[in-house]
Formats: sequence, C-alpha cells, structure tokens
Amino acid sequence: MTRRIVIVGAGYAGVETALSLNRHKKELDVEIVLVDRNPYHTLLTELHEVAGNRVSEEAVKVPLREIFRYTAVKTVTANIGAFDFEGKKLTHDQGTIPYDVLVLAMGGAPNYYGIPGLKEHAMTLWSHDDAVVLRGHIERCFLLASQEKDPVARKRLLTFVVGGAGFTGVEMMGELALWTRHLCRQHDIPRPDVRLLLVDLLPTIMSNLSKANIGKSQKYLEHKLGVEILLNTSIKEATAEGVVTGTGVLDTKTFIWAAGVRSNLIVDGLPLEAVGGQKRLKVDEFGETGIKGVYAVGDIGALLDDKGKPYPAMVENAVQTGKGVARNILAELSGKPRTPVTVAMHGIMVCIGRWFAVSDIMGKSLPVWLSILMKYLVNMHYL
Repeated sequence: MTRRIVIVGAGYAGVETALSLNRHKKELDVEIVLVDRNPYHTLLTELHEVAGNRVSEEAVKVPLREIFRYTAVKTVTANIGAFDFEGKKLTHDQGTIPYDVLVLAMGGAPNYYGIPGLKEHAMTLWSHDDAVVLRGHIERCFLLASQEKDPVARKRLLTFVVGGAGFTGVEMMGELALWTRHLCRQHDIPRPDVRLLLVDLLPTIMSNLSKANIGKSQKYLEHKLGVEILLNTSIKEATAEGVVTGTGVLDTKTFIWAAGVRSNLIVDGLPLEAVGGQKRLKVDEFGETGIKGVYAVGDIGALLDDKGKPYPAMVENAVQTGKGVARNILAELSGKPRTPVTVAMHGIMVCIGRWFAVSDIMGKSLPVWLSILMKYLVNMHYL
C-alpha cells in the first residue's frame, strides 16, 4: 500500500526534506507531496539584494518544477486552510489531502513583540513580495523628495530607519546605503540630505559574530556607508510619520522592521505545544511533535541543542533538520529504529553591500575578500 508523506512549505527545510525523501526512499512505496502557496522556492537570505535593487526580483525565485523535475515529488500550489490531525488530512483552497506522515515546514514570520503600531506602519523583509514592495517604496521616496518643497516633509522622506542590527537588518542597510548613492545622483539630491539609521536594543550589532568582525562591520557601516548606529535603543511605537524610541522620535516615512522572528502564524491555531517567545513547535530528538506522525523542521521547529536551547532559525538548521527528519520518516516506514536529528552549525557569513563581507567559519575569521568569495561559493553549492 502506498503511503503518502505530505510536506507543507517550500522553504529551505521543506525543499530539503522532499529531496532527501526522494533520494533515499529506495524500495519503499511512498508518495511525496509538497504543498506551498507559491509555485517557487524563495532564497530568503538574498531578499535584501532585491529590496536594495542589486538584483531583479526573479533572481531569488527558483521554480519548484525545476527543483523537482527529475524526482518523484509532486507539488501542489495552494493555501492551507486547516489541519485535521485526528483524520490525518489537511484542507486547502482547492480541496483536501490525506496523509500518512506530515511534515510542517512553513517557516517563520516577523515578530512584533506587541509594540504599538509596528504591524501597521513598519515594513518587513520576510518574503519575495516584501522585498518588491520595499524596493518600490524606496524609489518612490526619492522621487517624491526631489519634488517636495516643504523641508520637514522632504527630510522625512529621505530618512530611512532599520529596526534591528542583526544579520537581516545590517545586510538590508548595506544594500540601501549603496543604492542611495545612485538614487541621489538620479534625482539630483545631495547625499548628506539622506539619513540612514540602524537601531537596536542590544549594545552591539550582529552579536553572534566575533568582536573583531563586529568592530570591522560597524566601522564600515559608519565611516564608509554613512550609517548612524543607535545601540541600547528601544523601539516604543511606530506611526505613519515616524518611530518613537527610548531616546526620542525619529521622523521617517520608511521604517524597516528586522528585529524579530517567530514561527509561522499558523502555529497559533494548532493543538501543538509551542515554546519560547518565538513560538516554535516543541519536537523530540527525532524531530517529531507531540502528535505521532507529525514532524516539524526548520524555523517552525524547536529542536534543542546540547545546551537545551533551540537551534537558531538559520539555513543550516533548516537544511539539516530536513535531512534528519526525512531519514527518520523512512526508517520508521521501513520498520527500523530512528536516530536523533543532529545539527552542526559551521559558521556565519554576512555581506554588507556588494564589496564588504565578514565571516566566522569553524572558529576562524576570514578576510573580507575571502568572505565575499565564500558567500558566493555557498550560494552556488546550494543552488
């Protein structure tokens, strides 16, 4: 009898789970179905390049039909409506899909932490659509500023604030700072008229990096790109005209929120235990949730490391949990024992614009030129 494995979500974890299942299923009679609202896989780590107009919007989209062209994986483009764990089926806007094994891989979403006005007035960088909308918004701000006669309104249009000095926030600011130079020339706006601010509650940017790389990155942002960095600064409220911080008000028409991540919002309606402020689903060492036959991988799952903390919501975690869960599903269907899912975090690479990057790989800090090269090599390897 054919057993159906359904994967929900075509992010890094979902795609890797599907490919691993297809690669290792061997003699097992299984059907692999991947469901996502989009017919493509998005390279989420490159969204800042779209928002900053370095690459086209198509550059971060990989069609699912190309990924699974030579596999037995079936793809369904649909919006999930509800999960019936007792009946082992899920409903979507085109019908119902029964399953024998379910893998939840819907990824994450922005976390607003209950800050007033943030959801309504801040822009995010969490999807392909977000990046396209943000790029258009930035272009329009420069166009309107070139025509604006009121100095206060003009200043507000030319002030850009990024909330969150983690990897996403810093990478977005790096792209914006370089693109700003071109936009200033295009619209005949003096570069000193543009204000770029990076705000974070923590006392340092990109706190997961080594102190040396943090220092190099901050120096590059401030002295080469002209970015103002406001650390130890909380965000109290967002409005249509600016951002209220713990130290004052920043008048702006562009506030990009990159300081918080949580699991996909669909988790809130599921009868599964979610842990921590990120509300990631609790899983055991095999990647299985509290419901038999239902697994969670990537950003939506809270697989614990050897210190009892969830692995960070990064690509390495997504890919490796996808592989590990696929291995355990096939083992169980074959009547073999499962093995704990292991994640080995090899390092961090951050590009701040086109010409600068830092990396901490296997405990070593690489020079800028090698960090840039490594970033491209990793992307090529993944693709």
